[in-house]
Formats: sequence, structure tokens, C-alpha cells
Amino acid sequence: MKRKPLYRILYVQVIAAIFAGVLLGHFLPVDGIAMKPLGDAFIKLVRMIISPVIFCTVVTGIASMHDMRKVGRVGGKALLYFEIISTAALAIGLLAAHVLQPGKGFNVDPSTLDASAVSGYAAQATHGEGLAGFFMHIIPDTFVGAFTQGDILPVLLIAMLFGSALAVMGEPAKPVIGLIEVLSKAFFRIVHVITSLAPIGAFGAMAFTIGKYGIESLLPMMKLIGTFYLTAFLFVIFGLGMVAKACGFSIFRFLAFIKDELLIVLGTSTSEAALPQLMEKLERLGCSRGIVGLVVPTGYSFNLDGTNIYMTLAVLFLAQATNTHMTVMQEVTLLAVTMLTSKGSTGVTGAGFITLAASLSVVPTVPVTAMVLILGIDRFMSECRALTNIVGNGVATIVVASWEKELDRGMLRAQLGMPQRVEGERSTLVGRWKQRKAERSL
Repeated sequence: MKRKPLYRILYVQVIAAIFAGVLLGHFLPVDGIAMKPLGDAFIKLVRMIISPVIFCTVVTGIASMHDMRKVGRVGGKALLYFEIISTAALAIGLLAAHVLQPGKGFNVDPSTLDASAVSGYAAQATHGEGLAGFFMHIIPDTFVGAFTQGDILPVLLIAMLFGSALAVMGEPAKPVIGLIEVLSKAFFRIVHVITSLAPIGAFGAMAFTIGKYGIESLLPMMKLIGTFYLTAFLFVIFGLGMVAKACGFSIFRFLAFIKDELLIVLGTSTSEAALPQLMEKLERLGCSRGIVGLVVPTGYSFNLDGTNIYMTLAVLFLAQATNTHMTVMQEVTLLAVTMLTSKGSTGVTGAGFITLAASLSVVPTVPVTAMVLILGIDRFMSECRALTNIVGNGVATIVVASWEKELDRGMLRAQLGMPQRVEGERSTLVGRWKQRKAERSL
């Protein structure tokens, strides 16, 4: 097959667009800020198509399962995995803050900080209705309302109910399932068209970010930014890397496989911008449509590894910067509460900052006004949060598919460029260990 010219490859176009956006924002900041509508328009286009894509994928996936117990089992396994990995991410954020101490030496007096800059975020955080309010928010006012309010979970709920109903109906539901499958193909064609505009969106978003905040605004806080990026990198390479290896694939090959999506996320600072493309690629990797449809949308609210690392790390950074002592019990309480406050915080820019304000309320000794210290650089850390989130959800989907034996390992190896498995070869770490043990005993 004839290779595409370099300039026609999407990830090359996105890299060039990000670089051009940085240059424009740095040298012509006013013009860079004026490019904001380009990034906003691209993100709106993606969000426009997310709801129908999720609905069609989940409905056809569940309808093809024909077993409601299997749907519950898949959901239960996904939530169990999410909770384990999310808790690990929160703990790693705490550990990184203790080991690297990014806030040490700032010696900031909280009384000198301007609280007005963060009052809006704090107000949004305190207006939440707790866990009950979160679950009530999942239920839309009307069937159509699920598609208009712009949240993933209400659409997921409607799709699960609709898909379950079609599965129970059996033969009479086949025409409807066929229609939804055709609609799904049409929506994914629209996704391809929108994705081709990703370089324009990345250019506009990056030009605005650099033009508004300036590269120089990073310098005073480089220790926190560096700590966060390093911690997230180590979490992906070693934490998720070990999970991937245990599941029989390489995290590096997986990152290379989704490089287009990662660059789109890098340019737009939101993991939602690549959600439809990620779902399509996971199906190409051999994950069944039902697994992809259930795990990926749910993961965008319950499996935000990057946001989890950021929250515990940021709280301890603010405590260190203001010379606020936190007891072991306060840190344990913070860990427990952030396990809840992180749920439902999507990959949208700014959501992590609001969630951080909510988390600070459980540690009253750390002043909320201290958030002003990281307000200017939060935008630059949102890229890392979103990148970690999308990788974590991709790995989670493959793990659950493997767990459910709904993963075509031949397709996985072919798409990731891994050598095909010979007859009798084990596909996991445990399997390979057992095989070597058996060979030594001969």
C-alpha cells in the first residue's frame, strides 16, 4: 500500500499546528488570543457528536450480548478496576508530593493572597449536592434531555436501558438494531470529517493558551509542573505499563497506536476531544463493541487517573507553599474524600480546578485562597491530566475486554505490530510464568 506523504499524516499536521500556535501566541499574543474561537469550535463539534456515538455504540453492544447478567458483570468489573487504579493514582500523587516537596521554600503568607481570583471556582465547588446529587444528575428530566444537557452519564444510562430492552425483545427488535448500526456508521463517518479539522482546533487552542498566559508564566512554578508531569509519566509507564504487560501487550506500542488522539488532546487540553476516535480504535484493537461502549464512557467519569494524581499532589503543594502542617489523619481523609470528588469530573479544561476547590474543603487548615498560586498554570497542567486520563481509559477497556474474554488477541497483536502468538503460547505474565515453570520441570 502506498504511504501517505508526510504532510498528509494527521499527527504530523497536529504537531505542526501546535508548534505554530506556540509561536503565534508567544510573539503575537493579541493575535494568539484571537484564535480562541478555532479551538472552541473544534471542541464543540466533537461534543456535538459524542452523545449519538455513545448511544449507538452502547445500544448495539448491549443488544448483541443477549444476556443482561453479562452487562451487569462487565459494569461491575469495570467499576472494580476503576476504583483500584483511581485509588492508586491518588496515593501516588500524595507520595510524589512527600518525596519531591514541590511547595517547599515558597513561604507564602495566605493573608496576602487575592481571594477574588478563585472565588468563582470555590463557589461552584460548594454548590454541589454531594453523592446523592451526583447520582440524581445522571437521570435526565426527559429521554431527549439526555442528549441536550451535554453530559456523558445520562446518555449512557438511556443507552443501557434502551439496549437492554432491545436485547430482551429478541427477534422483533432486529430491524431497530440494524437501523442503529447504520446510524452508528454514519456518525463515525462524521467523526472522521471532524477529526480532519483537529490541526485547526489544536492551533487555535494552543495559540490562545500561550498568548493569554505566556510561556514566562510557567517559570516560577516549574517545580510543581515538573513534579506533576514526571509523576503522571511514571504512572503511565510503570503503573499502567505493568497492567498492560500483565494483560499481554506493551504500553509503548499502545501509546504509539493512539498517537493521533494523544496529540489532539495535547492541543485542545480536553480528553473529550478524542473520545469517539478512541472508541473506534479500541474496536480495531479487538475489543468487542459492547465492552468499548460500556467501559470508555463510564471511565470518563469514574476513571480519571490524571485528575486523581493532580488533586492530591496539588493539595499537598498548597500546604507546603503556605507552611501548613497536615496530619496523617487529614491526609487519609483527603484520600478518602477525593475518591468521591474525582468522580464525575470530566476531561474538560477547568473541571479539575473546581474539583480541587471541593477537595480543599475537607482540609480546612489549607486556605482555599492558596489556589490562586496555581490558577495561572492550571491550564498548562490540564494537558497532562487529559493525556493521562485517555491513556488510563484505553488500558482499562483492553483489561476488561481481556477479563471478559472479549478481546481478539490476534487483532491486538496485528494492530500493535507485535509478533503473532504461536500455538500454545500463554498471553499473560502469569501464563508465561506457569509455562516456564512447566518447561523447567521437564
